[in-house]
Amino acid sequence: MELDKHYNPQAVESKWYKYWMDNGFFNSVPDEREPYTIVIPPPNITGILHMGHMLNNTIQDVLIRKARMEGKNACWVPGTDHASIATEAKVVKKLAEQGVKKTDITRDEFLGHAWEWKNKYGGIILEQLQKLGASCDWNRTRFTMEEELSNAVTEVFVKMFRDGLIYRGTKMVNWDPAGKTTLSDEEVIFKENNSQLYFVTYPFTEETLKALGLSEGGLTVATTRPETIMGDVAICVHPEDERYKHLVGKTVMVPVINRVIPVIADDYIDIEFGTGCLKVTPAHDENDYRIGEKHQLEAIDVLTEDGKIHERAGAYVGLDRFACRKQIAKDLEEQGLILKTEQIKNTVGHSERTDAVIEKRISTQWFVDMKEFMSRYPKVLSSVMDDEIKFHPPKFKNVYRHWMENIKDWNISRQLWWGHRIPAWYNKEGDFVVAKNQDEALEMFRLKQPNTVAEDLHQDEDVLDTWYSSWLWPISVFDGFKEGDKKDYNYYYPTNDLVTGPDIIFFWVARMIMAGYAFNGEKPFSNVYFTGIIRDKQRRKMSKSLGNSPDPLDLIAQYGADGVRMGILLSSPAGNDILYDESQVEQGRNFCNKIWNAYRLLAGWQVVADQEVSEEIKAGDQLANQWFAMKFQMATDEIHAGFTEYKLSESLMGIYKLIWDDFCSGYLEMVKPAFGSPISESTLSAVKNHFENILRLLHPFMPFISEELHQAIFEGKPEKPMILCEYPKAGLPYTVINDQALQIVSELRNMRNAKGLSPKQAFSVLVQTPNEASYKVWEYTIAKLANVDGFSYNTQKPEKCLSALIGTDELFVPFAEEIDEAAEKKKIEEEIIYLQGFLKSVDAKLSNEKFVANAKPEVIEKERQKKADAEEKIKKLMSGN
Repeated sequence: MELDKHYNPQAVESKWYKYWMDNGFFNSVPDEREPYTIVIPPPNITGILHMGHMLNNTIQDVLIRKARMEGKNACWVPGTDHASIATEAKVVKKLAEQGVKKTDITRDEFLGHAWEWKNKYGGIILEQLQKLGASCDWNRTRFTMEEELSNAVTEVFVKMFRDGLIYRGTKMVNWDPAGKTTLSDEEVIFKENNSQLYFVTYPFTEETLKALGLSEGGLTVATTRPETIMGDVAICVHPEDERYKHLVGKTVMVPVINRVIPVIADDYIDIEFGTGCLKVTPAHDENDYRIGEKHQLEAIDVLTEDGKIHERAGAYVGLDRFACRKQIAKDLEEQGLILKTEQIKNTVGHSERTDAVIEKRISTQWFVDMKEFMSRYPKVLSSVMDDEIKFHPPKFKNVYRHWMENIKDWNISRQLWWGHRIPAWYNKEGDFVVAKNQDEALEMFRLKQPNTVAEDLHQDEDVLDTWYSSWLWPISVFDGFKEGDKKDYNYYYPTNDLVTGPDIIFFWVARMIMAGYAFNGEKPFSNVYFTGIIRDKQRRKMSKSLGNSPDPLDLIAQYGADGVRMGILLSSPAGNDILYDESQVEQGRNFCNKIWNAYRLLAGWQVVADQEVSEEIKAGDQLANQWFAMKFQMATDEIHAGFTEYKLSESLMGIYKLIWDDFCSGYLEMVKPAFGSPISESTLSAVKNHFENILRLLHPFMPFISEELHQAIFEGKPEKPMILCEYPKAGLPYTVINDQALQIVSELRNMRNAKGLSPKQAFSVLVQTPNEASYKVWEYTIAKLANVDGFSYNTQKPEKCLSALIGTDELFVPFAEEIDEAAEKKKIEEEIIYLQGFLKSVDAKLSNEKFVANAKPEVIEKERQKKADAEEKIKKLMSGN
């Protein structure tokens, strides 16, 4: 199977992805094997592939491919989320471009347009994931609004309502004026804002002036929101504030509209903030709402659902809220009612979906009683804190605990048409029942009102929060709520690993854990791998608006999927932010080229029978084979340890070093025949076997090039494709080869570079060592790699020579040319300073009682050996022997 001179990722990727798909290698059905299951965090149907998706899905693919190679029944379930707010906004925009308003059509007509949009655009992101190499079981693709999953949402809502975990109530909620819907607290993102603090005077009424014996005057209030002044119903002061005690019970006038409002007292007020006076606007502030309820004040909502001034305000009607802020400030200034303004920084809530500034609004909504939920299902918290569900990295456990211990009721209703409609039905009197369908609702009403007919009922207009469906995802994708055969659910659930971002730990991770314990008494997954957030070199989060996010498909086209996968993973330790640099992806492409060229090199060697090769070469090749076998198993053990600890970037770096340093720069150079000479049949067979094994290690990370070269090794007819080959195992025995002598090669190269000498200039070497045999065995290889023409041991140090330490052994190279004694002395001094610093750090560890008490004995022994070696090196360097 002849390979092109240059690696062409586009041709390779499309060929092998089609091959894998055509042969059903991604598919999974229950059988006798151990299952390994991942459910994809369902991307929104409005989404297109971005760098976050690339990172998240690459990690999932690495885990699923490794499990598949380990003989497990690997099942990666893909799917998409209906994304109520984002999708409705897209459809509304599309209709507006056609001259159609949402309000001009029926709900069913709108949903028809929404489904049409979903069918056209909703699968784009999943198709893009295939370019990345994602080995999902595409036959299992689910959608949160498909019939079975929608039925599950309805069933859960009805059950929770009947169990007393869902209620309908009137509260102050978060309102998104752009999406025209309520939001949960978790969907509000707070951003620091530069704001104006206006000091506005509320004039005393004539009655108050008369009582105070004044001709004019008023109370000054500090506010950042003068546009809500028309909703003010009181001025509140602290009851112990000596400045205002005498004014409690008096009245002032609201500027602009001249409404008379009382001055009240409440110990909620911070005497030190602003002027100590608070304008009370119960319809537009959560704290004001509480004060209003306590003092039985009217709540006047002066904003429309899209953030304009309502006619209830009595002024500025129809003006946008921010335009009103500017206009009312100008008008108050002209009326002499603004004492001063100050520039301040404050935090302002924004919609997580539309980025619109959030308004607080009093509204009747549906809520999950979270405190009651947690009291019934305490394992939601304890399972994470006790590591029954492990977080990687574990630092997110405390974030999770804090949220759980301070949890608020979950507002689950949204004022939208696209989504799961709330299964509640109302009669003409406003009474309601919660039921799975209208027929069941009608039966329930007839128990109290026998004459009720279907025409008397109407369903709740709102839909459920998108997260109310996705919290069921690990259960519902396997039809865990469906009656009858639950073969898939019983086999695949609970899943193994979840890969997601820390930004949705509350939105999704916590709620899936809640759903798991509430609806089937089991955890939904065993491990949660939190990826970092990808940022640019300036540490800014990547976004389209900043123009700092590359198009992942462009990167794949330029560098190949394997190159992109490697570049993004190498810089992605779990839970830590990633500073993206395109040079990392370029490094991935270069690594592909290195592997490609390594195989082309060995595939081009001329082969002869073993007996036609000298005994010296045979012995050297045999030692090289044993050496690389040791290096391979050591690396394999470390790579498995990285997987166990979910440190995938470290595992990949281990593979990178194994291939680049040990295989290409070390092993291939050891066995490479002299120019024009052949290689023995047995040595080439060993080289190909080692190469095949490193391709197996590499495959989960870089699936395309590993499959291509695996096929090439076996002339296109392997026993199994790489995707199904066995993954190298940890813990296998290997022969320990003392390879300290190989440091001579790098030291001689450094010497030649420092002196500007040609590699063709041969050196002879003298080694002072108590272990002469460990060097003699490597003489052939060292001579071959470093052009050494003679070895001697434990003889007198030459008068003129270059020197270096090989561990604690000493290396001397006779060198007749003039030696810069000062430079050599400085080099030794620098080495001593480095070793002294190293020794200090080791001593600090060994003197740390906590470290000694908790570390494994072999770790402590390793540190003690480091200490002894460093002391020996310092002694030899200082003695000058």
